[in-house]
Amino acid sequence: MIWVIGSTGMLGAEFCRLLEKNKIQFVGTSSDVDAREYAALKAFADKWETENYMEAHKNGTAGRIQWIVNCSAYTAVEKAESDKEAAKALNVDAARNIARTAREIGAKLIHISTDYVFNGRADSPYNEDDAKSPLGVYGQTKSDGEDEIQKLMTQYFIIRTSWLYGFNRPNFVYTMAQLMNTKEEIKVVNDQIGSPTFTADLAEAMLMIIKNCEKAGTNIFSKEKVPYGVYHFTNEGKCSWFDFALEIQRLLKKCKLISNDCKVNSCTTQEYGAKVERPAYSVLSKEKIKAALKTKIPKWQDSLDRFIKDERFEIPQ
Repeated sequence: MIWVIGSTGMLGAEFCRLLEKNKIQFVGTSSDVDAREYAALKAFADKWETENYMEAHKNGTAGRIQWIVNCSAYTAVEKAESDKEAAKALNVDAARNIARTAREIGAKLIHISTDYVFNGRADSPYNEDDAKSPLGVYGQTKSDGEDEIQKLMTQYFIIRTSWLYGFNRPNFVYTMAQLMNTKEEIKVVNDQIGSPTFTADLAEAMLMIIKNCEKAGTNIFSKEKVPYGVYHFTNEGKCSWFDFALEIQRLLKKCKLISNDCKVNSCTTQEYGAKVERPAYSVLSKEKIKAALKTKIPKWQDSLDRFIKDERFEIPQ
């Protein structure tokens, strides 16, 4: 049984949809179980297992919580600078509490992290073992959250991702679509380079990790078992936010979703007036996860095309 924390968020909701599609047993929680409080997490886990174990055992299904998948986080990068305690509570304290709960109940953990743990001053893709050096409060709290998990657990997967978009929440694609449909011109930064990531692709990778581990079973020497640790996952390729915006506009026009001829102008981060320094280069190497899962990762342009063509895609009004 899988416990998804942050099940109503952009990634969490997509992962839950994937579990439903594959008929995999799960329970989702959001603000109803406060991950900032260890007692709340442990009480939920104990209650769920007490109420469901006997029935599950009778029906031959998994009554124990075998996996915890943490999709929750404080992600407001600029707001975090003046709201440090709230960012710490969700990104550090909650991560520690979730790891402690997973250890106590004997569950494995998948935790989602970010490219912001790096300072973005590299000139080649970051590997999982490169030194972390976050620029701001958001990146620092996500980095500290990783450290808390690694102190408490051995059976964990920390997955760093970047430039995430999908259904259920505001994100760059929806914002651009709305602006392009209503404005005569907009400006988008051209000096931040990264890799857009579709939640559906990340969710698939997360499920592949779980299936792989369950297939390998308890044999820690199994060659099929994905080793625990830190992994990177984004869509393949890299671009600037400006390049990303141009591709969004091209696909929206191709799908006849906008008729407005909005002019997209490029600018620097400084010209845009960003209040917080962001990584200038945050491309993540994915060689480790591709080798572990024996899989290919879609190019960001192909995944964006799938997202915009999906029947759930709708330009915000």
